[in-house]
Order: sequence, then structure tokens, then C-alpha cells
Amino acid sequence: MRFGLSFLPDCSPGTRSATDYYDDVLGLSRMAEQAGLHYVKMTEHYLHPYGGYCPSPLTFLAAVAAQTTRIRLMTGCVLPVFHHPIQLASHISMVDALSDGRVEVGFARAYLPYEFSAFQVPMDGSRARFEATVNAVHRLLTEEHVDEDTPFFAFQDATVLPRPVQRPRPPFWVAAVQTPASFVRIGELGHGLLITPSGTSFDPSLVDAYRQSFLEHHPDRQPRVAASVPVLVADTDQEARRIADPYLSRYLEVWSSALTSWDSTASTDYADYTGSGHRIGAMTAKDMRVFGSAVVGSPEQVVDRIGRFQQDVRADVLLLQTDFGGLGGSEARRSLDAFVSSVMPKLAGEYTGPAADEPGSAARHEGPTS
Repeated sequence: MRFGLSFLPDCSPGTRSATDYYDDVLGLSRMAEQAGLHYVKMTEHYLHPYGGYCPSPLTFLAAVAAQTTRIRLMTGCVLPVFHHPIQLASHISMVDALSDGRVEVGFARAYLPYEFSAFQVPMDGSRARFEATVNAVHRLLTEEHVDEDTPFFAFQDATVLPRPVQRPRPPFWVAAVQTPASFVRIGELGHGLLITPSGTSFDPSLVDAYRQSFLEHHPDRQPRVAASVPVLVADTDQEARRIADPYLSRYLEVWSSALTSWDSTASTDYADYTGSGHRIGAMTAKDMRVFGSAVVGSPEQVVDRIGRFQQDVRADVLLLQTDFGGLGGSEARRSLDAFVSSVMPKLAGEYTGPAADEPGSAARHEGPTS
């Protein structure tokens, strides 16, 4: 298992300034590299405290690249339906060059109605737009003189600059939440899978379906699964709960607020999303801890929780969400330090350093084509 940090800002000027937030997460990114973690991941959102402090994950990762030398830089995720593929591919290649080949690209379909409305992109048909854009980005990163003609965009003879450092291109990941067909399709396309177990249950058979589909269509390669989970480690379970619960409650409050736009929205491409704000709004911090959508406790408790999670999911990468609810400063740093010093050593059988044929090693310019 590899480890990293996953950031999804859920604060606003009324709770934390953007400058303070960026200072904290950049500092945590430097800590992660020094501690030997493998990834920093940042998510794209707009117009709301839920993610609004990061409209451009690639801009954030360029800043991380300037302050680090080894750690992998993952978008988690960019929202391709809001971007032209030439723009997105060019920006990916630029950050890949700035970081000397450390970028990995996570894509997500986007799911917040107010974002689609603001960009004047219809939700119905977004699945087809998503696949067309990701495919075009793939072609632009791996080919020159590219022609595309789709219902969503068209261009001719396009060769993006700079060319990517990693060959044939930076690795791709795609996020899935609850639709079985999405997990199967990601495996069929041969991408890595990003999951964020949330709510009161997560069905590990969805991950099994992804792996089976991947191996059926790409028997010469291995599927990869990365999971992002809010994590807080303290000396005792009681102390961890005392620190984490107010921030988990804030996390749920901001998330459910963003989802209220689903109260009056329905889309054929987003089955079962209508009314989702009520479901998240009914959850509590305790629910997140009990059902495993947040990992909170002493080092021993966190090791046990991760072990149980791994029995079901067998993730290749575990990404710690350390900024949930606007958590930052000394509390976030202490939690990360406790994870590195007291949790990772107890997971030593599952944790290893970069292998010689992995991205981030001397062979990074020949990164995997997932």
C-alpha cells in the first residue's frame, strides 16, 4: 500500500482565509514528502465553500511541485466537462514538465447542478461529454496532429505544447461513487479507480467489478485503486474524537449545503442523486466514524480501521484527507506526524517505498498508461 494526502477545501472567507488554507496544505505537502508519502491530491470545484478554494488543481499542484522534488502530484479530480480538451491537455503537460514528470491525472464527471448551470453545460449527456473529453485528452497527450469531431467540440491538426515528460503520457485515474456501470466502464477503459467511501455504507463488490473488468480487457496490466478518507490520529480514541468531531460536523454541513441544489434537480445521467442533500445532512460525525467513512482514533484504532478497510477494498493507495471541515494548523500537522510515526510502521507489511519501475522512480519517464 502507498500513502498520500487528499485535499478538498471546505472552508470560506467566513471560516478561514484562502491564504491561511493554502499555507497549511502546502506545509502538509512538504511534510508528506519528507515523511516518504507518495502522493498529494487536490480536487476541483467552484462557487461554494465545498471545494471552491480550488478551482484549479493543476495550479495548486504546480505550487507543490515548486516546493518538492519526489512526491507524485494527483488531480483528484479535474472536471473535464467544464474544459476544452486542448486547454486541459496543455495544462497537464505544462505541470508535468514543471514537476519533471510527477503528474497523475484523476478525472471525475462532476455532479453538482449549480456548477453545470454556471458553465451552461447540460447535465443530461454529461457522461458522453466526459468520455469524449477524456479520450481527446489522451490522444492529445500521446499523438500529434490530432483531429476530433464530436457533438461537444471539434478541432483539427492539434499538437499540444509542451509535450508530456512521462511516456506515453501521465497515468489516468477516474472517480466512481455508486453506479455499478461506472466501475465496470473504468476497468474496461484501463484507468486507475478513485473512490471516496462516504455515507453509511460502501459496497466493496463495486471495486471487485472494476478489477474483473480491467483484467478482462487488459490482461497484461494490473488495476490500481486509490481511496480517499478523512483521517485524524491522536494519542487516545477520546482525544481524537474530541478534535475530529466538530470538523467532521462542519464537513457534513458544507457538503450537504452544496447538495441542496439536488432538491429540485433530476437528470437521466445521475440516477438517485435527487434529494441527496437530505441524506448527507442527516449524517453525524459519529456515523462517519462508526461506518468507516472517516478514520479517527489512537494509532492502534487507526491501524485496526485501515486493516478492516483493506480486507474489503484492498486499495493500492490510501489518501488521507487531513483538511476536512477546515482542519489545519498544528492539529493537522500533529495528526499527520502521528500517522507517519505510529501508524505507518505498524502497517509495514503493506507499505513499501517506490519500486524501480514505478512513477516517481528513475523510470518515471516511462510511467504506466492507466
